[in-house]
Amino acid sequence: MTSSCRNGLASQFRRGCVIVAASVSVLATAAPAPGEAPVTAAGLGLMQGFPPPVEKRVTRDNISEYPYSRWAFQHIRELQPTRGIYRGDGPVSGLVTSPVDLDALSFSLPEDRTVNLATWLDESVTDAFLVLHRGELVYERYFNGMARPSQHQMFSATKSFVGMLTLCLIEEGAIDPALTMQHYLPELKGSAFADATVQQVLDMTTSLEFSEDYTDPGADVWKYGYIFGISTPPAGYQGADSIYEYLPSLRKAQRPHGEAFLYVTPNTDALGWLTSRVSGKSVSRQLEERIWQRLGTERDGYMWLNDKGEEMNGGGLNITASDAARFGQMILQKGKYNGQQILSQAIAERILQAGNREPFNRYYQDPWYEHIGYAYHDQWWTFNTPHKPVSAIGVFGQFIYIDPVAEMVIVKQSSHPEAESEANEVNGPLIWHAIAEHLMQRP
Repeated sequence: MTSSCRNGLASQFRRGCVIVAASVSVLATAAPAPGEAPVTAAGLGLMQGFPPPVEKRVTRDNISEYPYSRWAFQHIRELQPTRGIYRGDGPVSGLVTSPVDLDALSFSLPEDRTVNLATWLDESVTDAFLVLHRGELVYERYFNGMARPSQHQMFSATKSFVGMLTLCLIEEGAIDPALTMQHYLPELKGSAFADATVQQVLDMTTSLEFSEDYTDPGADVWKYGYIFGISTPPAGYQGADSIYEYLPSLRKAQRPHGEAFLYVTPNTDALGWLTSRVSGKSVSRQLEERIWQRLGTERDGYMWLNDKGEEMNGGGLNITASDAARFGQMILQKGKYNGQQILSQAIAERILQAGNREPFNRYYQDPWYEHIGYAYHDQWWTFNTPHKPVSAIGVFGQFIYIDPVAEMVIVKQSSHPEAESEANEVNGPLIWHAIAEHLMQRP
């Protein structure tokens, strides 16, 4: 399967955890046409019946294949091993509601057409869409059988959580960002990561020989997928089946570390290994103790594992949309939420600052970055829209978008057919900026 996003200009999942469909589905359908509502899991009868008909079963083999993904992304723990992220026994931090009807708000899109928010949410195959403004929940919509308690796969938005945990350990003096990865992980000696600094890994300016070309059956991305049970290895495959074996096998590319940005998911897995080694705790446990049990979350989260119990730190987090919104609001409020300082003000302010644009632009040829992307820093994106908002981003339409100028947080969870799509990655940030401008007029 290839991505045909941005008018066919990209054929790779450049920003995502490497979720790839292995075969053409009997039920395969395209993204909805303009103005058309997408199919739903219930409407297709997915996983209904005891047993469900063979052609309507969701399995590991079609977990990311549309339309099976419409069911899968809300039910990952029924398909893969997972590790829970306990919310604790404390009360839920309530979301103050102040509804604003945004359904009819219209936007001009680059393809010379106008669309309103309700229509765009359908076209971008949305499962959940929440807007917080000045700390109040002003807009909340669910689709495709999803509801507020539903946990949803976040894919590479997970990376921003790992980046935040790394910053916590840096602030505490447990990690020096100027030291090399090998300093903390001797197992990386001789690998591409050996002489890369922690900061270069955070900013994805490492020099790695790693191909994410999904049209090439021999690409590294397939071997990476085998480790987490995302794609099925061929008969007789003898490669690494553990992330701790795979990361030391990666080799350095021609350019030096630090010269240019190149989005490569194993960077985040290396950070997950680093934070776990230094703290003595898995990423899920760190997130649980530092954030989830203090945020007043509505539900537990959970992390995707492989069959060896290794966490998919590059894209395995599953949480509710409302808890994602709480997390975003905590960042917006300089680390304060639920009556306490959960994250230090310094870390929150660092996340909200745009990164170095120079390495971001060097060598990297992708239309998305040219038109919408602005910078990447500490595993967070900055958009090239007037307010320079930051965002956690995951493939198939997952976003935690934070606009400090507008005092606005948007959470979008989706199950779009394309890992990257014009509807989400290009039109989304433009629409969200227009929503921000509209909400800033509120009294």
